[in-house]
Amino acid sequence: MNKGLASPSGLLATWVAERSPGAASKWFADQLELLRANPSDKTVYLALGYATRRLGKDDLKLGFEELAAANGARTGWNPSDWSVDQAARLAFILASYDADPSQFRDRLEQLFRTADVGELITFYRGLPLYPEPKLHIARAREGARSGMQPIFEAVAHRNPYPAEQFDENSWNHMVLKALFIGSTLAPIQGLDRRANPSLMRMLCDYAHERWAAGRPVSPELWRCVGPHADAAALDDLARVLKTGDDHERKAAALALSAAATAAAKRLLETVPTLAAEIKSGRLTWAKLASV
Repeated sequence: MNKGLASPSGLLATWVAERSPGAASKWFADQLELLRANPSDKTVYLALGYATRRLGKDDLKLGFEELAAANGARTGWNPSDWSVDQAARLAFILASYDADPSQFRDRLEQLFRTADVGELITFYRGLPLYPEPKLHIARAREGARSGMQPIFEAVAHRNPYPAEQFDENSWNHMVLKALFIGSTLAPIQGLDRRANPSLMRMLCDYAHERWAAGRPVSPELWRCVGPHADAAALDDLARVLKTGDDHERKAAALALSAAATAAAKRLLETVPTLAAEIKSGRLTWAKLASV
């Protein structure tokens, strides 16, 4: 959290109160007061259990200034697709913190073990807000291993926690898992910064498996290949430039533009139109992902 700015718990409380009618807003405020005064398991469970019924599950629909405040309170925090009940539940969880990180972790683990899918999504989205983040690495890894796309994306998408806390092995397997279950890479924070040679090789091997089975390869895969592309990876990118569709060829060109070798530069020069689009800023990973 940055000093001088609102806390995540304060922002959550404000957002929920502003989006709740009178009686619901009062109930929410009362629950927060109870939790701060008596953060017992019973108080926590009751507040969480009634959150949706009392407050509804409409989208928060945060404005630009509210999202900026979120990032100011906690760098990388992006609750742009959260709902009112999710925000309320996390406000309740944070209000129950009583300065004992281990006790908080144990209570949170119990909540995870008894949660339904909707609650799991909420609790995983809260990872960047919990105290002592390293205490929650095992739980985050479990979420990133989930074969259920919404749960996986609660950890992987618009969440600064994995890039900050995962070791290289956990990070690499999360990226590969995203492709394996048909999720997207663009919303993963730190994707370019955490690219590494081991991930490059894993992704190229995965691409070969897909090709051998006659299955398509996500163009996004090449984003994490380009910065560390070796000779074999450059051969793969040359193949995509030659045989891929327009989207795939653009991805291959972007990957080549991130490679530092002379061989990659020469290969990019074989597609001068795409090279010019990249140089001018008309072709970026963000723009490619929005197509």
